[in-house]
Amino acid sequence: MLRNLLLTAYRSLNKNKFFTFLNVIGLGIGMAVFLLIALYVRFERSYEDFIPDADNIYRVSLQSYLNNELVFASAENYPGVAPAMRNEFPEVMASARLYNMGYKNNIIITNQDAKPDPVAFKHRRFLYADSSFLPMMGYPMVAGDAKTALAQPFNAVISEKYARMYFGDEDPIGKSLRLQDDDFVDELVKVTGVFKDIPANTHLKFDVLFSYKTLFPRGDWAIDRYDHGWRRKDMYTFIRVRPDADVNALEAKFPALVEKYKPENKERNANEILSLQPIKSIHLTSNLAEEPETNGDDRIVRFMSLIGIFVLIIAWINYVNLSTAKAMERAREVGVRKVMGAFKAQLVRQFLMESAMINLLSILIAVAIAFLVLPYFNALSGLTLTFSSFLEPWFLLLVLVLWLSGTLLSGFYPALVLSSFKPVMVLKGKIKNSVSGILMRKGLVTLQFIASVVLIASTLIVYRQLNFMMSRDLGMNIDQVLVVERPGISPRDRQAFNSSIDVFRNELKKSPGVMGVSASATIPGKQREYKAIAKRYGAPDDEQVTLRFNSMDFDFLNVFKMKLLAGRAFSEQFTNDPDTSVIISESAVKLLGYKNPEEAIGQTIAIPGFQWNPIVTGVVNDYHQVSLKKPLDPSIFYCTAYGGEFYSMRIQTADLPAMVEHVRQSWLKAFPGNPFEYFFLDDYFNKQYENERKFGKLFSTFAVLAVIVGCLGLFGLSAYTASQRTKEIGIRKVLGSSERGIFMLLSKEYVGLVLIAITIAIPLVWLSMNSWITSFPYRTTISATVFLIAGVAVLVLAISTVSFQTLKAAHSNPVDSLRHE
Repeated sequence: MLRNLLLTAYRSLNKNKFFTFLNVIGLGIGMAVFLLIALYVRFERSYEDFIPDADNIYRVSLQSYLNNELVFASAENYPGVAPAMRNEFPEVMASARLYNMGYKNNIIITNQDAKPDPVAFKHRRFLYADSSFLPMMGYPMVAGDAKTALAQPFNAVISEKYARMYFGDEDPIGKSLRLQDDDFVDELVKVTGVFKDIPANTHLKFDVLFSYKTLFPRGDWAIDRYDHGWRRKDMYTFIRVRPDADVNALEAKFPALVEKYKPENKERNANEILSLQPIKSIHLTSNLAEEPETNGDDRIVRFMSLIGIFVLIIAWINYVNLSTAKAMERAREVGVRKVMGAFKAQLVRQFLMESAMINLLSILIAVAIAFLVLPYFNALSGLTLTFSSFLEPWFLLLVLVLWLSGTLLSGFYPALVLSSFKPVMVLKGKIKNSVSGILMRKGLVTLQFIASVVLIASTLIVYRQLNFMMSRDLGMNIDQVLVVERPGISPRDRQAFNSSIDVFRNELKKSPGVMGVSASATIPGKQREYKAIAKRYGAPDDEQVTLRFNSMDFDFLNVFKMKLLAGRAFSEQFTNDPDTSVIISESAVKLLGYKNPEEAIGQTIAIPGFQWNPIVTGVVNDYHQVSLKKPLDPSIFYCTAYGGEFYSMRIQTADLPAMVEHVRQSWLKAFPGNPFEYFFLDDYFNKQYENERKFGKLFSTFAVLAVIVGCLGLFGLSAYTASQRTKEIGIRKVLGSSERGIFMLLSKEYVGLVLIAITIAIPLVWLSMNSWITSFPYRTTISATVFLIAGVAVLVLAISTVSFQTLKAAHSNPVDSLRHE
């Protein structure tokens, strides 16, 4: 029986090659888009899945308030938090701290015993970790014991990748590496373990772990600062709770813990809130300061999921529309089968078998398409998916479910319609398209148009918002600014290091192409998460305000082209500037209560937290330190000539290779032994929009594919409609109708459906995209132009798609048309 069903289905599909081709290609593209988006969504939602007991592991975050104003919300907190929670809360089974080196940007690790020459690498992905960290996270070890590998000072655990890079085929256990950083540290550490390379689906990526106790031998101050202190706020804290723990009840105990260890908060009118973040939700839901990396966005993942479902539904609608539209051609076949004794259930099985064959061909084509375009999809999405993803159990199960659900969802309704024809009416030729069937097809076509308008309009809004943020004036000029980070290997004393900085500056200025050099604690694109209370000197405490603290040197304003609104810039001619002077931003002027920038000049500001009363020597324009995804902060700058973490150079780019080489030679002369690495500030700054840019590219690509799938179905439907009206067209031409009139007759139906679709799509787009766009403090508007462009685009596409068949029908010879059927 199965053989008979397959043979009959094959003959039917082979008989209608054109419509079979449209169905298979449309479904294949739609399913390929769905599978690729499924891979994307699966990867984004799989973060930390490889960690055993991940459901019971949490990160402790910190929110800090001054005068009831949020100063910062950080992924880091105090080193004393972890031991306090472990000792005072029975729900906490284990805790672990990670020190991310604060604003230290790099270290140099060297295998001095390597032959023929020492092997050295500059590292950024490194952490100091408690000995409990490896057992808590369950990272697979290649060598060494996870429980003891980080138990002693000067121990290090490295990844498989770096074990090969440092030691080749040798066993690294017990061997030494030299650690040098930019804070005058020069130490030997012993390799006590090797872990498997960290997978891509984690928010916490690292290549090297040093034992946390390595920090302690640096002095008693280090024990107080790094072990149980509640002053530094640059530690990641992870805890594992008991499986039966009430997490909400545990969090309710945190305020009392903070009050116990930070009693001074009440005097400072400060408030600090510790919160728990499930480790598996960090990647998609956390957007705190000092995140280890730029996290994803759950809203984007949800949007992508909806696009995948949209495209799949559009493809299925194509199949349903074409199958039901061609029902009249198969009515006689159904009538004959019923007269010969076929039951309705048998006919349903027959037509479902045809649907199964089409969906099977489509799913095979879809998998092939997804396989072939995976490298391009990785480039588009920024992921690192491999071909092995296609063999994972969840993917194979998804393919099976997609085939079965496609067979049933797209095949059941056409099978029901076809099997319902009455044989007597069919054989007498009295069967006609039902009104309900026609309305059903029009409704499905309208649904496709709605999806197309929604996708095109949403894509335009995404790009408008992204362009708005990237083109808005930042208040400073970040173009043609080359940046190098502070060297990883520094001279052993501060004076010698400062001299090296002077050498670097002087060497750079020998080239007329270097128009300015500035050292600063941070750069645009990197927020310095430090705020402090300030007020006008002599003002009451209720007039205290919160300002963000930044540093600048003497050339900062020149390098970044900021406007001096009043007063003067810091200058080497004023030797007391580092001790007595500050520059404030325009919004800080207003916040402190001055009428205008000129009034603020020469005024004394009190900063109680530092017991410092500097004088305002200058006022600069407001500027965006970070992306426009966050509001700008009123700022205050102090002067430091040598305390920078970044060296920024405004350069001429006419001969860029020569200019970069000049900077490299200047660097090597000033900081010998340090690898030279650089980046351009505009590229660095715009990385903050990486999620939005990837979203825009993915959204637009899949929106185009969705529209193409819809057009394929519309093309097939218009071809069938034109063929059904062949005799009518012939009669109209004989009676004098023009080709233009016939074209308008066959096209106006689709124009009406597009107009209905636009009317329905507008509020849908507004509701969905307005909620996304209002999450940005600086945003574009959703104007009528967006809907006009989307509507016209869909209308043009619809008319272009059906025009081939309508023009063909309009040009046909009426004699041939009247002979039709």
